[in-house]
Amino acid sequence: MKKYLSVITLLFAICFAFTACGGNGSTNTAGGNPSGEGRFDASRSISIVAREDGSGTKTAFMEIIGLKGKADPASVIIQTGTAGVLTEVKGNPYAIAYESLGYVTDEVKKLLIDGVEASVANIQNGSYQISRPLSVVYQESSLLDPVNKAFFDFLMSKDAQEIIAEEAYVSLVASAPAYIINGALSGSIDISGSTSLQPLMTELAMVFENLQPNISVTVGGGGSGTGYGNANDGVSAFGMISEEFSLDKAPACTYYTVCKDGIAVIVHLDNPLNSITMDDLRGIYDVDAGDEARSSWEALAR
Repeated sequence: MKKYLSVITLLFAICFAFTACGGNGSTNTAGGNPSGEGRFDASRSISIVAREDGSGTKTAFMEIIGLKGKADPASVIIQTGTAGVLTEVKGNPYAIAYESLGYVTDEVKKLLIDGVEASVANIQNGSYQISRPLSVVYQESSLLDPVNKAFFDFLMSKDAQEIIAEEAYVSLVASAPAYIINGALSGSIDISGSTSLQPLMTELAMVFENLQPNISVTVGGGGSGTGYGNANDGVSAFGMISEEFSLDKAPACTYYTVCKDGIAVIVHLDNPLNSITMDDLRGIYDVDAGDEARSSWEALAR
């Protein structure tokens, strides 16, 4: 009898727990966040998330939205690296942040910018505003050196375009030819400049060196200003820049756009907002916005 009573008691406990959970074993949350779908409070303050100082993504984002060189708002949450940004937004229903498009997962929501989706196609056709070219500047005469020309050909090759896509940048070259190895070449190449392009260029240089083992490539930083100056003065065969090419900054040079880098604006999945304007972004991230500041989510309701 005790055995049967114990079984009945256990079954009753299971049924009670099942009913308490809504009959389906879930807590009715959205996106894995305890706030739950439909519980977003638009009167709450916007949690402003930004990358650390020195981040190429931060520098580009602030420049594109018209806040180049400005400090962060006092309430900003600084996250170092892509993982930190995504973790903050996934765990904070009231957060807004920006990150390179290729690294954004479906665990967060990408906002449309002035009604335009952050996509590779829209970056390629120029309709998505928050993107920037990553280019190399060089003197045309430098390509008379077959070693420099070999690397330049590699940058335009199918091999390079595949790496560009794998590294989450936007390739601008369609139907690129495969790179043709010239085993007779030997020498060295110096590249310097933009720290935003530097990681990708380092990866491209490593692959090129594997294809051309008798050529060494040195990739250094210093910023776009260094890239312009070193290429113009012949210090580097190629200078890296992360902005539209300016002939005034390197009058002896021309340029080649290696790729484009798109930056997505992201929020939590529970956030009902789907689109934001460039003016709203400035109102959020501008430390001097004053009366134009956007401090709560209801100020962005559309």
